[in-house]
Amino acid sequence: MLVENWMNPKVITADVDDTMLDATKILKEHEIRHLPVLKNGKLVGIITDRDLKRASPSDATSLEAHELLYIVANIKVGEIMTKNPITVPYNYTVEEAAEILMKHRISGMPVVDKDGEVVGTITQTDIFRVLLSLTGLSTRGIHFAFLLEDRPGSIKEVADVIRKHGGRMTSILSSYERAPAGHRHVYVRAYEVNREQLADLKQELKKVAKKFLYMVDHRENKREIYVS
Repeated sequence: MLVENWMNPKVITADVDDTMLDATKILKEHEIRHLPVLKNGKLVGIITDRDLKRASPSDATSLEAHELLYIVANIKVGEIMTKNPITVPYNYTVEEAAEILMKHRISGMPVVDKDGEVVGTITQTDIFRVLLSLTGLSTRGIHFAFLLEDRPGSIKEVADVIRKHGGRMTSILSSYERAPAGHRHVYVRAYEVNREQLADLKQELKKVAKKFLYMVDHRENKREIYVS
C-alpha cells in the first residue's frame, strides 16, 4: 500500500511571505493542521496550528487589541515555520510513512515526487484509515486472536475451522512482537460466521490453536478474553 494511494492529493500551501493571519485563515477554511510552505514554488518549510498558537501573543499580554492584530497581520510565515521539513516520497509504503511519523514524533508531513515537488500530504488520520481498511472493521464481523506455533500450516488450521462454520476472511494479520520464541500472534477477522454454531467454533479453535487469546464480535458488541 503506497503513500500516493492514501495521501491527501489536494495540496494546500502557504507562501513564506504570507502572514500568520493568512495562514490561520487557510487552516480554518480547509480544516487542516499542517501547511507546507513554499518559496518561489519550492518547499522550504512547514507550519502547523501549534506553531501559530505558539507564536501568537499570550492572553496575559498587556498589549492592546489593535497591537495584537498588528502582530498577527505582520509576522511572516517564513519567520515562524519549521525549516527543512520532514517529507516522504510518494512511492514509499504507508508503513514506512508511519515509521517516519513515529520516529520524528510528528503528526503529518508533505509527500514529494521524484523531483522534490509537493504532491500531497499524509497524516496520522490517513494512517488510521489504512489500519481500518486493512483490518476490515467495517464488515462488523468477528475478530479472533491466537498465539500459534511459527510453523507452516498453523494459520491455515485455524482459518479452516472458521471457514467450516461459514466464516469468510476479511483480514489475517500476524506479529512476532511479545510472542515467545517459536510462536507468533495471529489476528483473524471474519464475517458471515454462523453464530448459531459459535460455541462449537470456539471449542474447535481452542483445540487447534496453541492459545486462543480472545474473541470480539463487533456486530453484537460481545467480547470474550481467554488469556490476558
